[in-house]
Amino acid sequence: MVEKQYRVPDISCEHCVRAITNELTSVPGIEAVSIDIPSKLVTVRHGDAVTDEQIVATIAEAGYEVAA
Repeated sequence: MVEKQYRVPDISCEHCVRAITNELTSVPGIEAVSIDIPSKLVTVRHGDAVTDEQIVATIAEAGYEVAA
């Protein structure tokens, strides 16, 4: 398992948390998602087959952009 963090500046409320969590947990291989609103960090625990590009694209599908 790999655990990585992504900064998502537009996270501001529980709606944001639910939208991102629902999208990410639908991806095979993603085991857990936790989001901290004050720090705007999304922590994703996943298997080796899941790529950073997949995670960033999935967050974008939820309507949010990962900071570079």
